[in-house]
Amino acid sequence: KRVLADGAYDSRDNFQFLHDNDIDPAIKVRKNSSFKSMGCYTRKMVVLQQLNDLDKWKHSVSYGRRWAAETVFSSMKRTFGEHVISIKWKNIVNELLMKAHMYNMFMKITS
Repeated sequence: KRVLADGAYDSRDNFQFLHDNDIDPAIKVRKNSSFKSMGCYTRKMVVLQQLNDLDKWKHSVSYGRRWAAETVFSSMKRTFGEHVISIKWKNIVNELLMKAHMYNMFMKITS
């Protein structure tokens, strides 16, 4: 279990959530990040690793593979649009699951 994410997800809350759920954070922190823990030891360790050797960190967490997920998101948005029609959370989840299922079916047909 690992989350590959860019600097937009660099927050103590996100790092703490991932830690609490035993998920490895592969989040690129901001360039001017402080290495003080401020209550989130997990984020502090990632900041120190990236400040020490960013390329080594990227290789250790397979950060370069983030492009695969970004490609799928981009393709799904081009296929179905960027918005959901549903309003209720349960229906939003069902709508997105249905779109993902249809996208997977499209990919099988074109392969």
